[in-house]
Amino acid sequence: MKLELNKTEERMLVDILETSLNQLQDEISHTDAYDYREMLKARKVVLQALKSKLH
Repeated sequence: MKLELNKTEERMLVDILETSLNQLQDEISHTDAYDYREMLKARKVVLQALKSKLH
């Protein structure tokens, strides 16, 4: 799949990803349930990979 974005769209998507990553980190640090924490960590890895593809 190929997604073409203009600079404004790209910047907005990066901002959304950064916000999500920050919220995930906070949620990970406050989660006691091991399985849920591991799912959040896996989600964080995917979001970080997406963000790196935009830069």
